[in-house]
This record gives sequence, structure tokens and C-alpha cells, in this order.
Amino acid sequence: MDNNSCPSCKVAHHSEEDKKNLSNRLNRIEGQIRGINKMVQNDVYCDNILNQITSVQSALNGVSKILLEAHIKSCVVEQIQNGELEVIDELMNTIRKMMK
Repeated sequence: MDNNSCPSCKVAHHSEEDKKNLSNRLNRIEGQIRGINKMVQNDVYCDNILNQITSVQSALNGVSKILLEAHIKSCVVEQIQNGELEVIDELMNTIRKMMK
């Protein structure tokens, strides 16, 4: 769903450079996932697959940290400035989920 079809939906404020960086990281992760799938199909030794999964998890954590920082510095600050303090609860719930 694009943001134009949902006028009440919140939208992010990422620069083109940030979007390109995130997209590149996610494309690499996508490639890693495809590689892991091939490893499973080719009966690669489990420890090697687990190491690749750990690498993907680390890469995803990196993307999460970048997005979280951007979210706090833009979206959260903006909403607080607009008096929308419920964003704090939303942020805390997101952080709790990330820490599981």
C-alpha cells in the first residue's frame, strides 16, 4: 500500500541517500538468505549454515539500529513537538520487541 492511498498513515522521512544505503544493505541480506537456502538444499554442514544465519541476523540488527536512530531523530521528535506523546509508548513497545 502506498502512502497516498492512506492519508492518515504515518510516513517516514528518509533522505534519498539513506534509502539507497538501507536498500543496498537489505539487498545484500536478501542475497545472503538465498545463499542460506541453497546451502540447505545442498546439504551443507549445519555449522556453516548456522554461521551464515548469524551473519544475517547481525546484518538485520545493523539495519534495525540505523532505522531506530533515524526514527527517533525525525519521526519521534516531530510527533513530540506536535504534542503527540503517545509516540513514546509506541517507541517503547518497538524497543521491547527488538530486545526479545
